[in-house]
Parts: sequence; structure tokens; C-alpha cells
Amino acid sequence: MRAGFLLLAALLIALSGARPALAQAQCSKADFEAVVDEAGGALRDLALQNTPPFQAKLRQLKTKRGWSDDQFMKEAEPLVLRDENVAGFDQKSDELLARITGGGQAGASGGAPDCTLLVGLRASMAALVETQKAKWAYMFDKIDKELRK
Repeated sequence: MRAGFLLLAALLIALSGARPALAQAQCSKADFEAVVDEAGGALRDLALQNTPPFQAKLRQLKTKRGWSDDQFMKEAEPLVLRDENVAGFDQKSDELLARITGGGQAGASGGAPDCTLLVGLRASMAALVETQKAKWAYMFDKIDKELRK
């Protein structure tokens, strides 16, 4: 029993000493604004990186199927409109964006910033970027399947 107590005490001491490593000791309004800016930049980069090749694949499909412009608009619509998977990605992204912008505003507002909130914001930003990458991968897979038909 005493050995268990000593082990627990040692763990508590070790964890209390590690705490500054888990959260940033000092942060500023600019740190919170930077997280929001990074999220916006990462999303813009993903769109810039993926939109042109996605549009090229749509044009490739149009050519392969011999669609007129009017046919293309009608036939390609299911590929670019939201289905339940895309809606799921969008819902998750919306929730993460709300967390990021809400947390960024809370951290950037007056008073001393809560630096532990900054860690959560960074995690939300990373999750948002991963969600958008998964959405793009899903959309590319969807059009690639059509191109293989």
C-alpha cells in the first residue's frame, strides 16, 4: 500500500513538473490571431492546390463522355454537389471553424489570454486541415471512379 502511495506521489510530482511543457507558459493576443490566420491560410492553400486538378478531371470526364456544355452541367452535377459524405465533412469543418474563430476571439480579447486555450485552437486547426484533405480525397476518388467507367 505504501509503495502504491509513493508511486502515485512520484507521478504527481513528475506531472506537475511537466505541466509547462504541455501548455505554452506565455502567450499573447497575436498568438491567437496567428492560429486563426494559419487556419485560413492552410484552407486557401488546399483550395489552390486541389481546385485546378479537380476542374481538369471534370473537363477530362466531359471529353471522355462526349458531353455538350449543357449535358456536362447536368451529368457532372452529382460529382460536385454535396452528398451525405461531403455534408459530413462540411459539418465537421463548420464546427471546427466555429471553435477556431471563437477561441481565437476569446484569446485575442482583452485581459490575460488563456494559454491552454491556444493548445486547443492549434489542435482544432490541425483537425480542420485534415478534414478538408479527407474531403478533397473523397471528391477526387469519386471523380476518378467515374473516369474509370
